[in-house]
Amino acid sequence: MKLSWLDIRSLGEAKEAILQEALHNRLDGVVADDAADLADLPPTVTKVLFPRPGEMPDRFDGVSVVIVDPKTHGITPAELAVAHPGVEFGKFIEITDAPTLDEACAAARAETWSLLQFRDPTKIPLEIVIAAAARSTGSLITVAQDVEEAEIIFGVLEHGSDGVMMAPAQVGDAARLKAAAEAQTPALNLVELEVRKTEHIGMGERACVDTCTHFREDEGILVGSHSKGMILCVSETHPLPYMPTRPFRVNAGAIHSYTLSKDERTNYLSELKAGSKVMAVDVKGQTRMVTVGRVKIESRPLISIDAVAPRGESVNLILQDDWHVRVLGPEGAVLNSTELKPGDTVLGYLPSEDRHVGYPIDEFCLEK
Repeated sequence: MKLSWLDIRSLGEAKEAILQEALHNRLDGVVADDAADLADLPPTVTKVLFPRPGEMPDRFDGVSVVIVDPKTHGITPAELAVAHPGVEFGKFIEITDAPTLDEACAAARAETWSLLQFRDPTKIPLEIVIAAAARSTGSLITVAQDVEEAEIIFGVLEHGSDGVMMAPAQVGDAARLKAAAEAQTPALNLVELEVRKTEHIGMGERACVDTCTHFREDEGILVGSHSKGMILCVSETHPLPYMPTRPFRVNAGAIHSYTLSKDERTNYLSELKAGSKVMAVDVKGQTRMVTVGRVKIESRPLISIDAVAPRGESVNLILQDDWHVRVLGPEGAVLNSTELKPGDTVLGYLPSEDRHVGYPIDEFCLEK
């Protein structure tokens, strides 16, 4: 879970409303320059004091973390920690050049908290700091200008910063920041499906989903004709005799098929486009969101695969009728779709709710 810190130091009349929104959405920390602004916050919130330049109180009653800028406060976190053993201290650094970048790397390795602000829009310096802090036990908090930048910061070098501090511009920003911090896809409970029948059904349009991601060998996307049953289609990561591997691609299925995206919302393969998000899933059910770079829709022969779940749920998948189009079985077994036969086992997923415009909904819906 990524940390979300709300900076209220410069808020005006909207401070109280935004603060209440932050508490309602359970943001992790509130940053103020006056300890009085933190006094009434519940104990579930990290109370972060970042004093004004040149000011440093003698006492830190009721404060969880104190951020120190040695250049403006004239003292270091280590010096304050000696005098106040019950308080955690962190160091603020603005990265503007190579020397301050080196200072940030050193802080990330040594400090309990490092609060970093990068002057330039490039994320290369942040990548360097994250790499330098790879074995550190401290926490790295990065200043973001808005929620969009916060989302990018959380994903830098895949690991991202441990947290983000952001000053909200309006009511609603606190909720959006928390949502960005929680944007991790949950694991899915995959099931073993028994193939009952395969059938060559003639021509139709199928979609190849080309992503901006290198899939692993045990990873693909879930695809199905019905919203309540899908089969795990593997990427073209595995070698083929007549063409090079394309580890970014999943030959996913007929254009009417569903696949999963964020928050388990379904999308038709036909509506995916450059910039869309789909959920990559491995054989253990671990997931991540990946970005679509292109979708290729072409007319091809199709094969229909019918399978059944242990509790009797029926699952159907229609794929391009070619042996190099593959699905995944238990323990990552790669199965050519045209060689599947009754009794074979494939991996799938059974969403528990029906769908309306892709969103889960509890209502009657018959698919066949």
